[in-house]
Amino acid sequence: MRPSERSFARRLDLTSLQLFVAVCETGSIGKAAEREFMAASAVSKRLSDLESMLGTPLLYRHARGVRLTPAGQSLLHHARAVLFGLEQMQSDLSEYADGVRGHVRVHASISAIVQFLPEDLGRFVRQHPQVKIDLAEHLSSNVVRAVREGAADIGVCNTSALAEGGNTLHLRPYRHDHLALIVPARHAFSARAAINFEETLSEDHIGLHAGSSLSQAMQQAAARVGRSIRLRIRVTSLDAMCRMIDNGLGLGVMPQRAFELIHGTGRLRTIALADAWAQRDIGLIARDFDTLPVTARTLVEHLHASPDTSAAPLERTA
Repeated sequence: MRPSERSFARRLDLTSLQLFVAVCETGSIGKAAEREFMAASAVSKRLSDLESMLGTPLLYRHARGVRLTPAGQSLLHHARAVLFGLEQMQSDLSEYADGVRGHVRVHASISAIVQFLPEDLGRFVRQHPQVKIDLAEHLSSNVVRAVREGAADIGVCNTSALAEGGNTLHLRPYRHDHLALIVPARHAFSARAAINFEETLSEDHIGLHAGSSLSQAMQQAAARVGRSIRLRIRVTSLDAMCRMIDNGLGLGVMPQRAFELIHGTGRLRTIALADAWAQRDIGLIARDFDTLPVTARTLVEHLHASPDTSAAPLERTA
């Protein structure tokens, strides 16, 4: 490292970098000061000192807030990388602290949580009892956003969500699932072994959240044949969908394995969807698997190597 580089590193203030990022994210010195529990004048002074040290303006200040200069845009990119690296360093080192072996934040779609993660995470925590896993359920698109923004270490979701917004996240295979049509046992479709989704569009449907990858796939499939879905009710869970279907309010689409796990057979029947889009891939996503903390990498390897139970028959008890 050259003398000038050492001098720059010594003079660089990490707190000022954090405040600069906060101002960029909130668009206002006042809002950033509130978020960071500081006086606005103190934040403004820190930014002025940072600009003086760098020898260039970083922000255009105006009555409604601030706007980045070209130099500010460059600094924001590097500041985020530096702060993210520090978070990773802290996370890695914390795994060696007394009484703590690791903490992994996982965001996952409802399909992954219902079908696969309970067993896979259960095996993992039995092997690593001192690892803490924070698991949160979100729509696949929100899982992708959380990983991209650093709110989650690992995401588990439908891989089709990665196509949105041209993101640069890393992907590893995890599971496959197959969508099925769920109908009441006495419905005219109930004797069918397979069906094309287009044939169901004359019926009322029970749907999930409009932003879910399943709902979006269904909407796109209907649009391709110039039709629309007769959506009667939206629900927030797969078991609620089963109850609505069981009471004659419409038909529904969900993963075959999820239906078997949460409902069994009962008075409902499943019919395999013959459409190509009904075969789905569920993946593991991260900003960069190689730079994850040790504990998170261990969990990724465990999930990646877990036996694929998506096509296996489920054991049933009488």
